[in-house]
Amino acid sequence: MMGAVGKAARVLGGHPVARATVARLRLGPDRSLGLELGASPDLGHPTLPATRQDLLTRLAELGIASNTVEHEAVFTVAESSKLERELPGGHTKNLFLKDKKDRLFLVVALGHAHIDLKTLPKRLGSDRLSFGKPELLMEVLGVVPGSVTPLALINDKARRVTVVLDADMMRHERLNYHPLENTATTNMAREDFLRFVRSCGHEPRILAVAEGT
Repeated sequence: MMGAVGKAARVLGGHPVARATVARLRLGPDRSLGLELGASPDLGHPTLPATRQDLLTRLAELGIASNTVEHEAVFTVAESSKLERELPGGHTKNLFLKDKKDRLFLVVALGHAHIDLKTLPKRLGSDRLSFGKPELLMEVLGVVPGSVTPLALINDKARRVTVVLDADMMRHERLNYHPLENTATTNMAREDFLRFVRSCGHEPRILAVAEGT
């Protein structure tokens, strides 16, 4: 018996659902032992982050017209400069931040905006801010560094993040964000973007957070 359970543990150990799965030994009609897998009664079924297709489906369900352009992975504002010539509207950057009281903020601004983390707390009414760790980013928004985007609010079902949109960015009639992956950019109208954010249960704060605005 222990050999069968041990084998199951080795098989499941590297699988994404291993933590939410338990193995039970089952005695068959012919007295042979079999292995039965089921959900852990304590953890239940894990919730996987939304995919790009899930996101695009949500946009379509909301009646939001969008245009998604494929491109090589970009990790910096400088690398995305070519896209600015191909897609109209504001091109952006996103800061996933945490303060000393563990409150989370997603600050979204134009790509070339200067945001000073030393003065930003006064504008937000928060404690001292630092960047959220990759593990926390994945846990809350379901994306990895380099792919941070307000469209990842689709994954923040617990509404842990306070969404802050820079006022200068919101002057653009069209806006561009990664659709959960930094190998594509999705363009949509400003009002449609706001409608999406609110459909995720978030009421965004529109503030002048960039220096010089």
